[in-house]
Amino acid sequence: MPELNLEPQLLCASGELQERQGSVLFEVLEYGRTAPAFAVRADQQAVAYLNRCAHVPTELDWQPGEFWDHEQKFIICSVHGALYEPAHGQCLMGPCTGKRLVPVPLKEEAGQVFWLPSDRFQPVF
Repeated sequence: MPELNLEPQLLCASGELQERQGSVLFEVLEYGRTAPAFAVRADQQAVAYLNRCAHVPTELDWQPGEFWDHEQKFIICSVHGALYEPAHGQCLMGPCTGKRLVPVPLKEEAGQVFWLPSDRFQPVF
């Protein structure tokens, strides 16, 4: 069995994540399988999730990297219209109300955003 990589992985410069605008896309290995993920900034906090609706495992973005509703208040599923609270990933309205997006842990320091590998999430090499 390969050793786990637990070194923080550079995602982007902090400035690339603008408040409730756009996103940064990346991939992780989730239990050994490639999975798309995204990072956004809401309420001055960088957060990341797997790009997977909590209702049906389909990608959320309505255009590549576009996750915000028209008011830039919620993350929206382009297929079901489910609205997710960006800071916690909880579905507030739609067919998956009460469920959550799968978070990918982040840390931000020295003007950089890193995602944190774990036994669930590993870098794609």
